Amino acid sequence: MIIFVEMATKALFNTVVNWFIRQRIDQIQNFMDHPIETQNGILFSQLFHAEDTEYGKRYGFNTISSYQDFKNKVPVVTYEDFEPYIERARQGHKDVSWPGYIKHFAKSSGTTNAKSKFIPISAESLEYCHMKAGKDMVSIYANNHPENQLFTNKNLRLGGSSELYADFNTKFGDLSAILIDNLPFWVEITTTPSKKVSLMGEWESKLKAITSEVKNEDVGSILGVPSWMMVLLQRVLKETDVKSIAELWPNLEVFFHGGISFKPYKDQFKQIIGKNINYYEIYNASEGFFGIQDRPNSDEMLLMLDYGIFYEFIPMDQFHFSNPKVVSLEHVEIGKNYAMVITTNGGLWRYLIGDTVVFTSTNPFRIKITGRTKHYINAFGEELMITNVESALTKACEATKAAVTDFTGAPIFMKENEGGAHEWIFEFSEKPESLEEFTDIFDQHLKAINSDYEAKRYNNITLKKPVIHIARPNLFYCWLESKGKLGGQNKVPRLSNDREYIEPLLQMNQA
Repeated sequence: MIIFVEMATKALFNTVVNWFIRQRIDQIQNFMDHPIETQNGILFSQLFHAEDTEYGKRYGFNTISSYQDFKNKVPVVTYEDFEPYIERARQGHKDVSWPGYIKHFAKSSGTTNAKSKFIPISAESLEYCHMKAGKDMVSIYANNHPENQLFTNKNLRLGGSSELYADFNTKFGDLSAILIDNLPFWVEITTTPSKKVSLMGEWESKLKAITSEVKNEDVGSILGVPSWMMVLLQRVLKETDVKSIAELWPNLEVFFHGGISFKPYKDQFKQIIGKNINYYEIYNASEGFFGIQDRPNSDEMLLMLDYGIFYEFIPMDQFHFSNPKVVSLEHVEIGKNYAMVITTNGGLWRYLIGDTVVFTSTNPFRIKITGRTKHYINAFGEELMITNVESALTKACEATKAAVTDFTGAPIFMKENEGGAHEWIFEFSEKPESLEEFTDIFDQHLKAINSDYEAKRYNNITLKKPVIHIARPNLFYCWLESKGKLGGQNKVPRLSNDREYIEPLLQMNQA
């Protein structure tokens, strides 16, 4: 009887989903065809809704009649600037930066700041941004692959340590916890692990429980951060008698991934899965859901323009100016690196999220993530970005038959008459045949793709050859564990302009 009910529910679910997909694809096409009109509509709708809030009254939202007015009257802010408003909302105050009470806050500490951030999740942002994006992710994939079997197999979701905590009159926790806690009941029919296991807090116990549940399921899709998903899949293989994930889950067809770059992990996933599947990148954060890969075998993501988010962009060549140029979507340029500024239906206004992106297309608007505004190395004018490093790393791994699971880098500063250098820690799942050859190829490719780096490396005058250390097994995992940051979107910063992260890792590596 239970099996019959489940089959009937799945059949009804498939019918509803297919109808929804057709409707939603038409809506996505509409904002692709009318991007600027869509964005302007969102901006003025947000201003109208929030004009009677504390923030709206302070900055005269009811007097704003153009985008230029908005730029002139409302400041660009960081979390630290905006924190007093968030704290008032957390304490149960009404109409602070968004109408009504904010009941949920996504706790987002990251590895770059010991102090936790609490990002407001309004009812509108929960429903019309985060939840809507989850449906769109599936809709876009299903539209691209009509032969898919997503709705007849289980979706494996891997969130962070996801307990929810009560504080004042509000709840806070990982965004994944808030989403799982608010999902409709029918989602559980097609999802694994169970809600109870997904919301467990302690990572090791949770990993054990997830493995126990998912190894007996028929999994068709997986969703999570590549680094932590790899940990789970390795654990699943260890506890079963199969040689590949494809042997255990023959119907696995897609991995929806985000949070960190997939480049260092792609070959490793191909190897552990044991067959070709589809890979779709998503761009989400506690502050909002921004992009979804909308084409198979692409490395670009469609900027999602109807989630209640208004986008602005600061050219990175002006980012550190006291009064940098800020442009709307209408004036972005292909190939230029931008810091992203968002205004959301969660009550964030001209909020500097800290991510950098480059546009690969403006018809429609597609992007690639290039890094973080704080995560780069520019100690000597070399302006080394994460995309440079990932490209050079791919070349070095291919040439030396190596595979990297994690890494971080920082400058070695000049001393007296000695030049500086870049120092790296790489954790390999497959070590290079020759570390010296690996280092040379890595260095040469950085020179080839970054003229500033090449200039500083000339004759070793400013920058000497990179210094590379091989990390002991699980070094990065142990470091994150020591910080209480296992699972979810927690990770070690790939690049840092100081030695804040590399020093403790070097000490741990030598212990």
